[in-house]
Amino acid sequence: MTTIMQNNAYSVQYIAAEDISVAASLIYQAYHDDPVLQQVLNYSEQNLGAYEKKLRALIREELNTFWQEKQPLIGLYSNERLKAVACVFESNSQLQAQRYWHWRLKLMLSAGYLQTNQLIEKEQTIRNALKEQGNYYFLAFIAVDPHFQGQGLGRYLLRGLDDLVQSNTASSGLAVFVTRHQHNTFFESEGFKLLKKLTFNSVEGELLFK
Repeated sequence: MTTIMQNNAYSVQYIAAEDISVAASLIYQAYHDDPVLQQVLNYSEQNLGAYEKKLRALIREELNTFWQEKQPLIGLYSNERLKAVACVFESNSQLQAQRYWHWRLKLMLSAGYLQTNQLIEKEQTIRNALKEQGNYYFLAFIAVDPHFQGQGLGRYLLRGLDDLVQSNTASSGLAVFVTRHQHNTFFESEGFKLLKKLTFNSVEGELLFK
């Protein structure tokens, strides 16, 4: 695994294939209550199992796509154990909206045609809002092991992403779309600035850039 940054306790490096399942589990826990995903996947307390099954499938396919397209899957390790994960992609990569979402068209059939189109529209709206940024990185997922939250691991991982972005002289920066206030506060404290407010149906969020 290629190391991006490290100190005596932690290292930020590219995730190895054997850690993909652990990464999927961390992302699942972090995004279980994400309002956009809940809306698209038809979240219902009465049918929670169906929602969770769809969410696990979505995350699994996301990671497979990132891996196949060789987009950065970055992990924070301590004692060789994965404690946090971040998934980013370059805007000029092969993960363009239509190709990136084609598998979701099949995955989301059970969620409904309208919801699927809304998810694609969200992706394209974000890309359109970032056009003036040129070639940028987009942070699709970031998750910390819930047993180690509150210890600054997310901040250390983000700073590893800073090193990744800065090492690419063609990159203009890093973007992220957030829908929860506590996440806004976290990213803003790490130097992200509000680029644009976006609303998808009843879900409001902020597009941030650093």
